[in-house]
Amino acid sequence: MKNNLCIGDKLEIQCYKHNKKVHRAWQEAVVLDIKKDYMVFGNNKTLVTEAEGTTWRTKEPAIIYFFRNKWYNIIAQMKKDGIYYYCNIATPFIIEENTIKYIDYDLDLRIFPKGEYKILDKLEYEYHKNKMNYSDDLDKVINNALKELILEYENGAIMFNKENNIQYLNTYLKLKKESESSNI
Repeated sequence: MKNNLCIGDKLEIQCYKHNKKVHRAWQEAVVLDIKKDYMVFGNNKTLVTEAEGTTWRTKEPAIIYFFRNKWYNIIAQMKKDGIYYYCNIATPFIIEENTIKYIDYDLDLRIFPKGEYKILDKLEYEYHKNKMNYSDDLDKVINNALKELILEYENGAIMFNKENNIQYLNTYLKLKKESESSNI
């Protein structure tokens, strides 16, 4: 991994499936913080390209947590009616060629502003598990990651702290403003 990343650097994100095919790509992720165990990125209305080539844009600012040794990532979606969390069960990230890369394993945890949560895409996970022949060990790692993620949420991990995410949002907005004014 590139060790000279700095706050404000812009990277892309590529999400793969177990078969090593690109599933989805985000055009931009701005580095907001670099911790020992994870990195924090931000984006807003970024272009997303699906595997089949269709594109769309995200609707709101997002604060994204990628972990070096945990099998999930967390996206805090900063919507008008509160913060929604979309958590992907996925491999720890790597960075290659200015791109954050990880393998997505279908299971997701959706957390709503009032605190309730829901596990998503169980059928998709079972389908891909059979189609791509996930090993028993991989299945165990994935299911343990989901349990760990739920515990992190229930125990109030910093990634789920509203004030923390608002602070990162303000950092992102400041960096974007500085970037735009330097491009004039």
